[in-house]
Amino acid sequence: MSEQLKDTESTTGASDESSVDVAIIGAGPVGMALALALAAGPQRVLLLDSRARAAWSGDPRALALAHGSRQLLEHLGAWNTAAATAIESIHVSQRGGFGRTLIDAREYGIAALGYVMRYRDLAATLDASIDAHSTATQRLYSRTVLGITTDSEAAEITLAEPAAAAGNTAAPRRIRARLVVHAEGTPASDPAVRVYDYRQHAIVAEVRPVPGHQHRAWERFTPNGPLALLPLAEDYSLVFTVAPEKAARLLDLDEEAFLAALRAQFGSRLDFVASSPRASFPLALRVREQLVDPRQVWIGNAAQSLHPVSGQGFNLGLRDAWALAAALLANASGDAGDAATLDSYARARRLDRKGSIAFTDGIVRVFGNDLAPLRIARGLGLLALDVLPPLRHFVARRMIWGARAWP
Repeated sequence: MSEQLKDTESTTGASDESSVDVAIIGAGPVGMALALALAAGPQRVLLLDSRARAAWSGDPRALALAHGSRQLLEHLGAWNTAAATAIESIHVSQRGGFGRTLIDAREYGIAALGYVMRYRDLAATLDASIDAHSTATQRLYSRTVLGITTDSEAAEITLAEPAAAAGNTAAPRRIRARLVVHAEGTPASDPAVRVYDYRQHAIVAEVRPVPGHQHRAWERFTPNGPLALLPLAEDYSLVFTVAPEKAARLLDLDEEAFLAALRAQFGSRLDFVASSPRASFPLALRVREQLVDPRQVWIGNAAQSLHPVSGQGFNLGLRDAWALAAALLANASGDAGDAATLDSYARARRLDRKGSIAFTDGIVRVFGNDLAPLRIARGLGLLALDVLPPLRHFVARRMIWGARAWP
């Protein structure tokens, strides 16, 4: 390597060109999980991010982690038991219509169907695990990618140094990588990304239930959209899906008025006595049709971002990272950007990826329409899940393990 890359947020202003096998753009949980999974191999790995290290430390978001994701994180030595709240059962129903089903972890011989963990806690655990188990992984933070070019042997990444980003004249830094992995999160406007706007916003908050949650999650389909309650410590992490104009009104309400609106949508099975500050974000399906290009691959939210209903998005991204690491570690050519390896990875991910996208998008479309015939059809579907164990087991396994649910 022509110059050692340092785990730092600042460098000298000199232009340089360094070389690695795998450059991962995006040091969020998916990117860090990939770096950690590659620690067992010979690849020289660089983790890049436009943000400062530990920028996630104040992130209030909660992640729904399937039991299968816990298994992957345990294998990586990055599972934080103390930060995880177990989901032992999930109650699914619709407001204003019949039909309900209950999915229970005991039916599958596991302690929990999944877990809820704060984004910052998972990121901190992965960050510490890289320090402990992947000391060869190099990191660069506070670097903006200015461009990527490729040739037959490598990709070249041009980075703005922190001084240049601040308006000074520091020369850009250039890094050559056999493979560039895009894990930087939800793609912005990009002609390669297909976008479907759900015309919904998600209101997120933490609410205090009475009685306590007893490790039960709720998925309640309402005329406004899905309403999910996920146990997190003593509270529920709330995802309340509504039309954009209603989201604005809900954000403007005081705490008691907001809790009254939540009670009206959820029903009488629980009461809610306190709420954290609320936030809102728009919902859309974004899918990159082509996962690989010469010397480049996209994983996690950079490859697809899903509606939060059923909590599939992060779990799918983690499986992306795991499968890519397995493909790279099995590659005997020594070239991390080998086209045959990347094509094989893309083919291997097709079933899980398309299945997760179709599963999540289908739920939103079927349960997002309040026409009476569809309400009846939804009720019959929920009733079928309740009285036909094989069907319920298929849905549960799909949520727990992804494509491994399919024979």
